[in-house]
Amino acid sequence: MNTDLPDGSWPRLHEFARWLGAFVFVPFYRLRVHGRENVPTTGPVLMIANHSTMVDGPVLFAVSPRRPVFLIKKEMFKGPLGFLLPRIGQIAIKRGEPDRAPLMTAVRILKGGGLVGIFPEGTRGAGDVDEAHNGAAWLARTAGAVVLPVACRGTLRPPGLTKRRFRPHVDVLVGKPFELPADKGRAALTAATERVRVELADLVAELDRLRAGRPPASNSKEHEA
Repeated sequence: MNTDLPDGSWPRLHEFARWLGAFVFVPFYRLRVHGRENVPTTGPVLMIANHSTMVDGPVLFAVSPRRPVFLIKKEMFKGPLGFLLPRIGQIAIKRGEPDRAPLMTAVRILKGGGLVGIFPEGTRGAGDVDEAHNGAAWLARTAGAVVLPVACRGTLRPPGLTKRRFRPHVDVLVGKPFELPADKGRAALTAATERVRVELADLVAELDRLRAGRPPASNSKEHEA
């Protein structure tokens, strides 16, 4: 029994999809991954990432060195994707309303030592992480998982650019994992959520500096490619 994938998943198809993802993006992007060594090799990990386009999730799925299980909006589970996504271990979740079942599935995966990915912003935007929902902090604290911030830039077409870019650079920066305090109560959850937001927003800003060729901020953690 696979404890790092949801029930009904096809592990071999999951592995094939990740392998295929390493080649699918080659004609479209020049993909660079920085800090891959920061991904813990074992134990429960909650990956948090910024979100600007629909490509972010598939990119992170392909470059992850471990089996990633993402929480994906239920609207995506239609047609061929409705067949494929559950079988490669992805979890459908309703946005904007309580949806406990998929969250508990994610908790089970984490407690089984797996890696779960979530976009704390809740929806696509500029990807600057100006806000975050409570779900990520709740999952990490409930399952006792470390939080792994991951920033992705380059999938969103710059403002004012109307023509399609030819193989733009897409960068993924993996930050240092951190733990959230296990304090109970709504105030503690709010504080943990803000920690999640700040850590991820700082990492996104760090990636922006890296892409621009500027030195890292003096108070930032060092990231090596």
